[in-house]
Amino acid sequence: MSAPAPSPLAVVDAEPLPRQEEVLTEAALAFVAELHRRFTPRRDELLARRAERRAEIARTSTLDFLPETAAIRADDSWKVAPAPAALNDRRVEITGPTDRKMTINALNSGARVWLADFEDASAPTWENVVLGQLNLIDAYTRNIDFTDPRSGKSYALKPAEELATVVMRPRGWHLEERHLTFEGRPVPGALVDFGLYFFHNAQRLIDLGKGPYFYLPKTESHLEARLWNEIFVFAQDYVGIPQGTVRATVLIETITAAYEMEEILYELRDHAAGLNAGRWDYLFSIVKNFRDGGAKFVLPDRNAVTMTAPFMRAYTELLVRTCHKRGAHAIGGMAAFIPSRKDAEVNKVAFEKVKADKDREAGDGFDGSWVAHPDLVPIAMASFDAVLGEKPNQKDRLREDVSVAAGDLIAIDSLDAKPTYDGLRNAVQVGIRYIEAWLRGLGAVAIFNLMEDAATAEISRSQIWQWINAGVVFENGEAATPELARKVAAEELAAIRAEIGEEAFTAGKWQQAHDLLLHVSLDADYADFLTLPAYEQLVG
Repeated sequence: MSAPAPSPLAVVDAEPLPRQEEVLTEAALAFVAELHRRFTPRRDELLARRAERRAEIARTSTLDFLPETAAIRADDSWKVAPAPAALNDRRVEITGPTDRKMTINALNSGARVWLADFEDASAPTWENVVLGQLNLIDAYTRNIDFTDPRSGKSYALKPAEELATVVMRPRGWHLEERHLTFEGRPVPGALVDFGLYFFHNAQRLIDLGKGPYFYLPKTESHLEARLWNEIFVFAQDYVGIPQGTVRATVLIETITAAYEMEEILYELRDHAAGLNAGRWDYLFSIVKNFRDGGAKFVLPDRNAVTMTAPFMRAYTELLVRTCHKRGAHAIGGMAAFIPSRKDAEVNKVAFEKVKADKDREAGDGFDGSWVAHPDLVPIAMASFDAVLGEKPNQKDRLREDVSVAAGDLIAIDSLDAKPTYDGLRNAVQVGIRYIEAWLRGLGAVAIFNLMEDAATAEISRSQIWQWINAGVVFENGEAATPELARKVAAEELAAIRAEIGEEAFTAGKWQQAHDLLLHVSLDADYADFLTLPAYEQLVG
């Protein structure tokens, strides 16, 4: 007698959604269940390892390249697999969530790649998780259109050859999906997002001349990259597509991963497409890991930490050198500006800053970069066109002039800037406004002419926490204290109430957002991720 089939996944505490049966098929859920059964135990071990490593950093206040993987770094013979045609030219990538309008606009944007985001730009309501998958299926079958109910404007896809290539980003390893359980336990959100997308679209994308391509977020070590590689090998065999069809670009957005870039590419070498330099999460990771390291690790206002800061320059130049040494793409950071429809002068200044940023990245050897809005695609495109011309990338620029020592990556005190009172106020303002939108199911939010996502809220609350615990005194003589943070937060909440009116204030989740920001900013026990307590409060 054969063994009984494994228990299917259970959908719990979720209102039925239109057409959800097209995504949550028995076969797709069986695949996700198998991913969970095989790989969640190792994921749990790696999450525990993160905590152990963080404790070691707390003890030593330092990081170094790994001695046990020195042979991999010293071996010049290995390279990642050559890029598939659809991912060879990545000079401009647009990012955004997978709602229906964004799906059409991003694919039509003129960017070479769309990062279809189930992670930081998407609050993981069940509706966003399931309908986001459906929107991508509809896009690949050209069964998608959208009419804005307010403006009446209609959106439809351009011809296939004009559409961006999709690189999908699942949730990070730390998040669960509470609406899908296996034997009573939630399935990791990363396996739900990856599994549903891969199962439904891998063959469909191959038929379109592309493939199942992924961005891997929040990676902290080469062992986590190894786990993803094992998942890719299993998944390709499961659906019967050739090994190496999957391609993954890893975000180097944690300080620990910055010390393991070569090892991460090595673990994924048959499936690796490149590395990306993510800014806000990287700074958040520095604060998180070195939060008890004393004054030399105190970051100034987030807007004072530009990519030209010495420790950020070390990080980005090492990333370009590492990628090109191994034949991988190096993808630059985000231009988050949202053009104003009312203020041409604001746009002019911002466009000049975006151009300077993209000119610097292209000049440094990056093969492409990110933007958050279609209006920025031509600006970034011009910067990379000027350097690349007809070439699809500049991986031949090996940047052998770059030499980065271990200490350079954490030389925070090399930046000549200090935290300011206005920086505290901005962190509170942005934190409250972002969290409020996230609790309503919106993960990508325009705040003060910038497109913000969860990484913004993470750096905001982390800086408040760090400044208070480091005893920072601002230029106006006021000390960073819990009382000051509460005072500023109360003032900002009152200002928002006055700005939007009582009816809109009451209809929103403003008090809840205020309370959550203060909780994660002032609690002595620093939460690993803001999204963990926030997810407990997310309805839907």
